[in-house]
Amino acid sequence: MAAARRRSGASVEEAPQSTAKVDNAYYEKELARLQIELVKQQEYIRAHGLKVVVVFEGRDAAGKGGAIQRITESLNPRYAHIVALPAPTERQKGQWYFQRYVEHLPARGEMVLFDRSWYNRAGVERVMGFCTDEEYEDFLRSCPEFERMLVRSGIKLIKYWFSVSDTEQEKRFQSRLKDPTKRWKLSPMDLEARNRWVEFSRAKDAMFAATDIPEAPWWVVEAEVKKRARLNVIHHLLAQVPYLDLTPQVPQLPPRPPITDDYVRPPKESQNTVPDVVP
Repeated sequence: MAAARRRSGASVEEAPQSTAKVDNAYYEKELARLQIELVKQQEYIRAHGLKVVVVFEGRDAAGKGGAIQRITESLNPRYAHIVALPAPTERQKGQWYFQRYVEHLPARGEMVLFDRSWYNRAGVERVMGFCTDEEYEDFLRSCPEFERMLVRSGIKLIKYWFSVSDTEQEKRFQSRLKDPTKRWKLSPMDLEARNRWVEFSRAKDAMFAATDIPEAPWWVVEAEVKKRARLNVIHHLLAQVPYLDLTPQVPQLPPRPPITDDYVRPPKESQNTVPDVVP
């Protein structure tokens, strides 16, 4: 798909699939249905010992975090892990580049969702000058082989690129400035990236050209409308790992045994209680 777009000379960010808003009632109902299916899929992954890695990449404010949140909010956190790594430490800078990501790969029965991944080198590190030309070129050569190795080891690797226009990104940046709960999402790095739209576009195109491989292709999520993007990516994720409904039977709860007479609850005054401030 990505290769076909490159051959036509079109950028994946020039023509969003749809900018139509999503009806809120439909969105809530469909999201609830899909989250039940995600729970079924997770149980299948756990029961069959599958190993799944989902990579979420895209520009700042493209909606990656919101999609990850909706995917995982009903899943068992013991088997579904979100990985959002900070900048590497000095020690990690001296390691094999992929090393700090490898330690977060799934064991049998687990799904790991990377909120940004090893592709930092092909994006922000390249554009911001945090890596040398030699390190960047080595990454483009090594990454396909690294991912083929993961696939050969039995990992199902799914890669999503969230595509958003510069106009929509700017709208979301402005919204974050006005929302105290989201202001932390705007880092100095985000603001600098805002000034380098074309450089990031070129870096993304080069990344796709080198790493859009048959074993682990890139899937573009048109993310101009957040709710549409979330539903679409969940639908697609469910199809990428086919599953059967292994939901266990609802257990029968026997009657509760009576509380024995010899138990005396300590007085509440002896405990530290959270104040009730709700009117």
